[in-house]
Amino acid sequence: MTRKISFINYKGGVGKTSLIVNVAAALAQEGKRVLIVDLDVQSNSSIWLLRISRWNQLVESQSGYIYTIFEPGTARLRDCIYKNVVYSPEDADVALPGLDLLPTTFSLIDLEEEYESKDGRPPCVLFQEQIAEIEDEYDFILFDCPPNILSASACGIFSSHEIYVPCNPDALSLIGFTLLAEKLQNFYSAVEMYRTESMGPFAEVRGAIFNSIKTNVNLISAKMRTQVRINQLKGKGVVAGDMKIFNSQVRDEVIVPRAVTLGLPVCLIGTAKKEGSVRDDYQSVAKEIMSHSRKNMDSAHVLVEA
Repeated sequence: MTRKISFINYKGGVGKTSLIVNVAAALAQEGKRVLIVDLDVQSNSSIWLLRISRWNQLVESQSGYIYTIFEPGTARLRDCIYKNVVYSPEDADVALPGLDLLPTTFSLIDLEEEYESKDGRPPCVLFQEQIAEIEDEYDFILFDCPPNILSASACGIFSSHEIYVPCNPDALSLIGFTLLAEKLQNFYSAVEMYRTESMGPFAEVRGAIFNSIKTNVNLISAKMRTQVRINQLKGKGVVAGDMKIFNSQVRDEVIVPRAVTLGLPVCLIGTAKKEGSVRDDYQSVAKEIMSHSRKNMDSAHVLVEA
């Protein structure tokens, strides 16, 4: 069954896009079929993987990106997918089979400011219906969400069954995680009427992943504070009972911004292929996600109070 996962923290700047792109690439290298859905108006994962030339063409065409599904008489999400999006810049051959992209552009901001639903349903409901049309084609669908629960990120969260929180070892990341857990309850209450039995329960927060860790940073106290907060939120029933801090963690290395410049995931850059590099960190996170298997949705805890 397809695992649909949102990556989000209410604090920005935690390295969410670098985490999602490189974990997706690691999953694809494991033979999984993976779709990245870019729901952040900054379009960082889209620009990264399409490279600026293809992304500019997308903008100029005014078609083939996520917001177009909300415009009358335009394409469906299925028509917007870039299959095998990662290719070699030297010979244009596919460099990473199995990794697809649903791109976005800056036009996604219109979902917050200008979009009006004809039938009164929030945009996340239309989005989920179209994701359901394609989800069986993938093992993993990863939603790159902005640091809020406005209309765009709501599309990913409403369509997901799992949420993972990228964190830095600082107090602001912990505040962002706490705020996320609280805001989720308000969102779920607001859209509960649109949740069908076939969709299963709402997404649960199942993991915190420490990311972009600089050299000589002591993670022990940061993990202890985060674990205390997880225990508190479990007691309130607002995160999954099996939520955990990932054993895997991702160090901060200069190869990551270089990968963005090259339009490639870290795993495809030659200098990152040595043992003990950040490439191994992303692979470790991917394997831990795979081992943290999706629970039976029939028995999962529904995060909405009666």
